[in-house]
Amino acid sequence: MPGLNADGDGGDRQSLVSVQSVKPSSDSLTKLVGRLRALTLRLLPVEVAPEDISAPTSRVITPEVISAYTAAAGDFVEALPYCLLRARAEFLWDAQHNPADYDEDYGRAVACEVLARRIVHKTAPDRLNAIMSTRYKHKQIDGDDSDPCSALEMAIDTHATIFLSSTESQDVVKALWVGDIVQKSEEVDVHEIDYIPYSDTRSGSFWDHLDPSRLSVPRSSSGCFFLLAYSQAVRQPVERLTDPTYDNDMDAWEVVLYTLALSIIFEDVHKFFKLLRFVTWRAFSFWNVVAIITDSLLLAAFILRVIGIRAIDEKSTHLRVTSFQVLSFVSPLIWMSTSSLLIQMSESFDPMTLLNRVDHLDPDDAYRYVGMMQICVARMLQESGIFFALLSILGLGFAQAMYALDAADGTVAAPSSVVNSLIQGLLGSPDFTTYDKSPSGLLMYYLWNIVTLIILLNVLISLFSSAYDDVVGDAEAQFLAFFAGKTVGMIRAPDSYVYPAPFNLVEMIFVSPFEYVLSERAYASLNRFVMRIMFFIPLTLIALSETFQEEEARWVKNWLSGDNQGDDNYDKHRDPEPSEDDARGGLSISKVPFAELVKVFPNTAQSTDTLMMLEIKELKAKLDKLMEKLDA
Repeated sequence: MPGLNADGDGGDRQSLVSVQSVKPSSDSLTKLVGRLRALTLRLLPVEVAPEDISAPTSRVITPEVISAYTAAAGDFVEALPYCLLRARAEFLWDAQHNPADYDEDYGRAVACEVLARRIVHKTAPDRLNAIMSTRYKHKQIDGDDSDPCSALEMAIDTHATIFLSSTESQDVVKALWVGDIVQKSEEVDVHEIDYIPYSDTRSGSFWDHLDPSRLSVPRSSSGCFFLLAYSQAVRQPVERLTDPTYDNDMDAWEVVLYTLALSIIFEDVHKFFKLLRFVTWRAFSFWNVVAIITDSLLLAAFILRVIGIRAIDEKSTHLRVTSFQVLSFVSPLIWMSTSSLLIQMSESFDPMTLLNRVDHLDPDDAYRYVGMMQICVARMLQESGIFFALLSILGLGFAQAMYALDAADGTVAAPSSVVNSLIQGLLGSPDFTTYDKSPSGLLMYYLWNIVTLIILLNVLISLFSSAYDDVVGDAEAQFLAFFAGKTVGMIRAPDSYVYPAPFNLVEMIFVSPFEYVLSERAYASLNRFVMRIMFFIPLTLIALSETFQEEEARWVKNWLSGDNQGDDNYDKHRDPEPSEDDARGGLSISKVPFAELVKVFPNTAQSTDTLMMLEIKELKAKLDKLMEKLDA
């Protein structure tokens, strides 16, 4: 592709490969984004349907248009996908803030995303990781530099499903998922993270995989033990009832649970701090909100439990019961988050997908459905924000009206009774006997039920249906975008040395203080030594698993791959020669050359409109020549 700097001169090392990329300044990058926006406005001055833009044979995104955008980047072609995704984000912002031109701006955003995907598709394979993962900055409206972000991260933050569902994006995501690409701190002072191929530092043997850095691989993470500890800890009230000698102190499973919980809370706080400081608030997803709520409930339950142990008599019992009641609210959130383990376990055996596809039995369907349902639930909860916003406003109005009607006779019932009756009506079980002695109160309660049950709930159902249709209609792309966001989110705010919970508490107490005493090399050696000793068993299991899977993937690939997979020997399949016995008999396969056979094939890479225009153009040229001869 013209403009790619394969020599790697200039710029900082921020790519996923060990070669340098041309990295423009934030000011130059902002000017390039503005040029791309001007090109897109000229390309799409009027409204065009998104389906016509994203179609493989689109008459809008033609090879000539792709070449024009590539040439528009000058010497910064490697930054072009990022700039196009940045322009897409700006067009989406324009669409949301200018409803009159929403369709026009949305079409331009789709065009930028499609162009980014097509340009990445034309990228040389050895430059793909650099183009997808080099982190850039741009000038914000106030003149400050933005947070560093790569094309892949930009696509995840803006939910660019067309870009993320491409083969090139998924190749990088899967490399991050299985650990073929690992993180490396290059410039600690500015907290810049570089990613390098893990194959550059290993030969593929078992001992090469016995590396503490493999603990940071997303595929190796799991939360099953925490779920087991939680399930055992919530049995403590039952055991107390059946055992009269049971005291009020924490049992072993509670100690394990709260130790794990505190370590996870510290880890999440550290990760959220890094995301806010060094990435962007857009990196926070629905699952980050779930994690924050889960951590808050666990912390509240722990505080109540500790205070209850130090209290006496009835107060101690009350606090202990309240602690377990708060802890019970954690269960749905834990199981909701743990359901993604199905995706992890399925992706762990990705090489076998090749074998299963042969028999039309695709195990990917199972985890794709799980991933799709997770996306549906997340989207429905987001869509429900409109419903709850309207509900809260109406709820306050009706609660005040009910309170005023109740206070009209000089006596006021408890406010909780009013709230309780309104919630019962909202959930479809209204208690009309509460207001049977007050006609005005009963009329107001009738109105509340009509507004909520008939109007607002039907609005909520419509929102849920719309969210479900949007996700299911594009399920494949939605799942791939979800999986990309999940993978990158697990390594986006990384530590240089990853201690899984609860061992991060050991790191904080016994290892981290040496960071300010030892040199950088000595501190790294100390961490590697401690991690090898502490995690010898899990590291051994990871090494065995990765070594086995590499051998298995190599065997499956060699078994299924033939000579007709587009390699250097592909030419011999165009015009093959028969065997010697058949050749001596005068028999031949390639009586008609391959080049002659394909001349009658239609050009499926071009749309019908484009083919018609080309034919009209050719016919016009012939007519021009005929007119010239007639004039002569």
